Amino acid sequence: MKQYLKRYARNFDYPLFITVLLLSLFGLVMIYSSSMMVAIVQKGAAPDYFYQKQVTNLIVASFGFLAAAFFPYKHYANKNIMLFLTVVLAVLFTWLKVAGHGAEDVGSQSWIRIPGLGNFQPSEYAKLFIILYFSAAFYRKGQKYTFEKLQPTEIFYPIFLWILVVACVAFETDLGAVIILCGIAVSVVAASGIPFKTFWKFFGVLGAFGTAILGLLWLFKGELLQGNRKGRILSYFNPFEYENDMGHQVVNSYYAIGGGGLDGRGLGQSVQKLGYLPEPQTDFIMAIIMEELGIWGVIIVIGGLGFIVYKGFSIALRTKDPLARMIAAGIASWIGWQTFINLGGVTGLIPLTGVTLPFISYGGTSIIILSIAMGILINVSMFEKIERKKSQS
Repeated sequence: MKQYLKRYARNFDYPLFITVLLLSLFGLVMIYSSSMMVAIVQKGAAPDYFYQKQVTNLIVASFGFLAAAFFPYKHYANKNIMLFLTVVLAVLFTWLKVAGHGAEDVGSQSWIRIPGLGNFQPSEYAKLFIILYFSAAFYRKGQKYTFEKLQPTEIFYPIFLWILVVACVAFETDLGAVIILCGIAVSVVAASGIPFKTFWKFFGVLGAFGTAILGLLWLFKGELLQGNRKGRILSYFNPFEYENDMGHQVVNSYYAIGGGGLDGRGLGQSVQKLGYLPEPQTDFIMAIIMEELGIWGVIIVIGGLGFIVYKGFSIALRTKDPLARMIAAGIASWIGWQTFINLGGVTGLIPLTGVTLPFISYGGTSIIILSIAMGILINVSMFEKIERKKSQS
């Protein structure tokens, strides 16, 4: 056991770990700064209400990170483990359908209450699940067949399960998570080593199923583009026309960004967090960072998240293990897509979808699942280093 821990310590990816740690601590500081007024006015609580809750979330997340970091990633290809993870996913989405809750203004039903743990968002778990499930499924197919001979019908079950997950998330209705799940699927399959021709066969089948599901959603869940969701699309093109309605968040985000300038107003000095920008500690925390810290806050956040994405893809490119490559590419694409969607919404580049900023925004489910994902990525990195040293000796 001692020798085992020494080997892990020698090959531990410290730059990646330190980056995640610093981003999480920076996020904790900004959650405290951005949420004080919300805590007092909306919750009738102490100014550090959200800060204290996020400290608890980070403590729980640290245990998840350590467990994932020291659990050999190759076990995720085990059928029994994947069956267990699939059953957990099914239970979560069934629970969500029966007793879920969410933001009534957009008709979402994204959360479940777990006794003793509080709110949990199944779509966050679904992102990590799809990475592990697709990686394991394509890894096993690659062991059994050559990818050149692989037919789309032979990967029916991964496609079907992916469609089911996307449909469940779309019914919540969490459209930001749907986009991320699509990006994850593309990245994992692309990293599998599948030939270009077979890759397009796969996505032809995927697209056919996806179109059918979207048609059913449109038929039975037509309110996806009605009411406030339709307003979000319209306000995207001209948010100032809807400043008192669905464009309110984006307009006040613009005020925050513009008010910060290059150097920012100073930590804790945001004006927009004083009741103008709703929920500044979650989806729009980057606007508060820009207002208070200016370009330096942008450099910290984008630099740190960019480094994580870079590390994930560099690990995927270095490793010779297809399973490791798919897992690393999937996690890197997840962080990249989620960062882009959040920042795109904050800056008005894309319509709002309600996606948190990784490691920075307030949220228990998000930080816990992301920490587990980082533990898995660090485990992949450690084994890649070990195998590389073996091949060089």
